[in-house]
Amino acid sequence: MTSEEIGKIVDEVVAPWENKDGNLIMILHQIQNRFSYVPREISFAVAKRLHIPLARIYEVITFYHYFKLEAPGKNIISVCLGTACYLKGSPELIAALKKQLGVNPGETTPDKQFHVQVVRCLGCCGLAPVLTVGQKVYGRVTPQQIPDIVAEYSPERAAQRN
Repeated sequence: MTSEEIGKIVDEVVAPWENKDGNLIMILHQIQNRFSYVPREISFAVAKRLHIPLARIYEVITFYHYFKLEAPGKNIISVCLGTACYLKGSPELIAALKKQLGVNPGETTPDKQFHVQVVRCLGCCGLAPVLTVGQKVYGRVTPQQIPDIVAEYSPERAAQRN
């Protein structure tokens, strides 16, 4: 991104929250929602715009698990570890994803196609165990279904859809 593009983005995100208490977290949420992570160059521009130390921004980003410092993979797989999902087998889903993709929760595949994360509740307890890929919800998932679910989002499959 050019410095002009960064400046425009920061202006758009900061303007509604400028001079409001607690604005940093709300601004960072807007950035995270836009990019799926908080880009370093945006952090620098926000610090300058708000006249705060860059360390303050990174203090907030690293404290809250919601914020990411690196771009996640194209397809974000969220595995629910809420009580119902945990009891119905979500740890086995995580193990199957690790076997299939070669990454642990919180990591992105080397090809940047998949990012695996755990969440505390997806609000679909009746469908436990649950995982999502992007906005699509998969209920009553078994470890044996993981290869087929991952295959739905493979680059080869995407090319066939287009």
